[in-house]
Amino acid sequence: MEWLFSYGWIIFLLFIFFSGLVSVNQGTIAVVTMFGKYRRLLHPGLNFKIPIFEQIYRRISIQNRSVELEFQAVTVDQANVYFKSMLLYSVINQDEASIKNVAFKFISDKDLMQALIRTVEGSIRAFVATKKQAEILLLRREIVEFVKQQIDKSLEDWGYHLQDLQINDITFDQVIMESMSRVVASNNLKAAAENEGQALLITKTKGAEAEGNAIKIAAEAEREAARLRGQGVALFREEVAKGMSQAAEEMKQANLDTNVILFSMWTESIKNFAEVSKGNIIFLDGSPEGMEKNMRQIVAMTKMSLGDKRP
Repeated sequence: MEWLFSYGWIIFLLFIFFSGLVSVNQGTIAVVTMFGKYRRLLHPGLNFKIPIFEQIYRRISIQNRSVELEFQAVTVDQANVYFKSMLLYSVINQDEASIKNVAFKFISDKDLMQALIRTVEGSIRAFVATKKQAEILLLRREIVEFVKQQIDKSLEDWGYHLQDLQINDITFDQVIMESMSRVVASNNLKAAAENEGQALLITKTKGAEAEGNAIKIAAEAEREAARLRGQGVALFREEVAKGMSQAAEEMKQANLDTNVILFSMWTESIKNFAEVSKGNIIFLDGSPEGMEKNMRQIVAMTKMSLGDKRP
């Protein structure tokens, strides 16, 4: 009997001993209380607590946690805005004070989630209430910064830290969405019309510049051609005058009448008219009086030409 009694005590003591062994998972910290009062923390690994007296009050996860939010806000111009966002948070650190806040500030994780979600929603609603509907889509980053600034102090008192707030979707009532689509479409049409007008203006401007350059080039060419023609006529007259002067001098030396030159020129002109007129009608006075009149005119022009060439 004594043997059985001793064996029973051994089993009882072993049971008490092993009941004091506690395993804490990685990423978790256990909060130990004794008689309902905070006692100490147990970190990941195998730990020992006083059997019967010490109890595991709560196991606190120090890993990042996330929650999705869907809620509605109203802008200053009375437009309904619907948000879909993701909240990422975690225990601020592994210090004893922070873990105690996490363990004892809320009765359960459900109460923490409710307070956290309502705090975030309230901060966003307060921000949106000061903005117009047209501004909201451009203020995602400002909304996140405003929320973090507003709730960081509260979360720190609870032992938590807001890691990130991602606003995944912002929508409006269907009527507002359709009106926004029409505004975007009209702006696109306006931009397209402006681009087309600018392209047409550039095309016409370039065309006018090209036409102006062409006219300028043609005018320069015509002026150069006229200058060359004038030089040619002047050279022709100069050569004719030289030839006539030389012929007249030779005929004087031969004691011949210089009018023969004029007569020859007259007959050559009539011959040329007859050969190359190509059906055009030219009236010439072929009488002796007409020829004499024309000869006098040619002599006068010749004298004028010769007089212009004398020094």
